[in-house]
Amino acid sequence: MIWVALICIMIFIALVFVLLQRVFGKMLKDREMRIKTETTQRLQDFFVFIDPSALWSGHIVLSFLLALAVWAISGLWWLAGMVGVLVFLLPNRLVHRMRQRRLAQFDRQLPDMLLALAAALRAGAGVHAALARVTAEAVPPLSQEFALMQRQQRLGVPFEQSLDHLLLRMPSEASGLFVSALKIASQSGGNLAEALERIATTLQSRLQIQDRIRSLTSQGKMQAWVMAGLPLVLMLVLNALDPAAMAMMWHHPAGWLVLGLILFLETLGLWFILKIVNIDV
Repeated sequence: MIWVALICIMIFIALVFVLLQRVFGKMLKDREMRIKTETTQRLQDFFVFIDPSALWSGHIVLSFLLALAVWAISGLWWLAGMVGVLVFLLPNRLVHRMRQRRLAQFDRQLPDMLLALAAALRAGAGVHAALARVTAEAVPPLSQEFALMQRQQRLGVPFEQSLDHLLLRMPSEASGLFVSALKIASQSGGNLAEALERIATTLQSRLQIQDRIRSLTSQGKMQAWVMAGLPLVLMLVLNALDPAAMAMMWHHPAGWLVLGLILFLETLGLWFILKIVNIDV
C-alpha cells in the first residue's frame, strides 16, 4: 500500500508540474510577444530602434542578474524572487511613463509652435512652407514628429492622413485641436492664423492652470511617498539595531505574512492618496 501511495503522489506531482509548466510557459510566451511587439512599437514611437530579440534577451538577463544579486546580498530567496518579478514587469510601465513624459513635453512645446506658425502664415507663407520653417527651428520631440509628418507627405501620404498619423502618435487634446484646425482650414478655408493663435492662447492658459494645480498638490504627493517609505526605513533601522529581534520577520512564514500585509496596506494607502491629489484639467 505504501508503494501505491508513493506512486500516486509521484503521478500527482508530475501532473501538477506539467500543468504549471504549460500555464507558465503560455504566460511567458505571451509576455515575450508583448515585449517584442507592443514595447518595441512604443520605443519606435520615441525614435528608439532596438532589435526585439535583443530587447527580450536583455530583459530576461537583467531580471535574473538583479534577483541573483539581491539573493547574494540579503540571503532571502523570497525577496530575490520579488525583485526578479518586479524587474520582469517593469519595462511596460517604464515605457508608458516615458511616453507620458514625451507627450507632456510635446504639449508644452505646441503653443509656441502654433504662435510661430501663425506668424509665418500672416507673413504670407503657405501652410506647408510655414510648417517646414517652424519644424526646422523646433526641438525634439516636436521637431521629430512634424519632420516625420513632412516625410510622409513627400512619400505621397495625403496631408489629412499625415495629420491623423500625428494624432495617433501624440493622442492629446492639444494635438486634437491643432489637427482639427488644419483639417477645417484645408477643407473650407478661413483665417487659419487667427484660429491657431486662439488655440495657442487657450493651451497656454491650460498649462498655467496645470502648473498651479501641480504645485498645490505636490505636498500631498510627497506625503504619500514619505508615508510609503517610512515603514521600510524603520524596518531597516530596527534590523541594524537588533538583528535578532527582526530575524523572525525575514526568515519565518509568519513574518512573511506580516510583510505581505504591510506591503498591501501601504500600496493601497499610496494609491488612495495619489488618486485624491491627482486632478485632471
